[in-house]
Amino acid sequence: MIQEFKDFIAKGNVMDMAVGIIIGAAFTAIVSSLVADLINPIISLFIGGLDFSSWFYALDGGEYASLTAAQDAGAAVFAFGNFIMAIINFLIIAFVVFMLVKMVNKAKDAAAEDEPEAVEEDKGPSELDVLLEIRDSLKKA
Repeated sequence: MIQEFKDFIAKGNVMDMAVGIIIGAAFTAIVSSLVADLINPIISLFIGGLDFSSWFYALDGGEYASLTAAQDAGAAVFAFGNFIMAIINFLIIAFVVFMLVKMVNKAKDAAAEDEPEAVEEDKGPSELDVLLEIRDSLKKA
């Protein structure tokens, strides 16, 4: 059983998946910074300086100056602004991943065009062709 596990781990697909997960985690930090530090300020400019992440509704009916103040007071909050930001983050990540996949596919296609096509050499008749020819010759005799 341990040998089977070692064989499973040693397969290329598992290692590729592990590398993908690690790179994905690092990529998430980059995209989160992109959204928080670059995209949100631009969106904030167009909507009059509002920050989505500060949008919330206190379910206890209380009035709080900020989401942090409501959470510190122990109030249950409906933080729909954070949800909106999560949707924006997802859309940006999905778009960036789409562009990366598109670039990789274009590079693969260009590499495939550069490779010379394998020309199949004529190796003569196959074994089946020879056997059929022998059979036909024996029928005639």
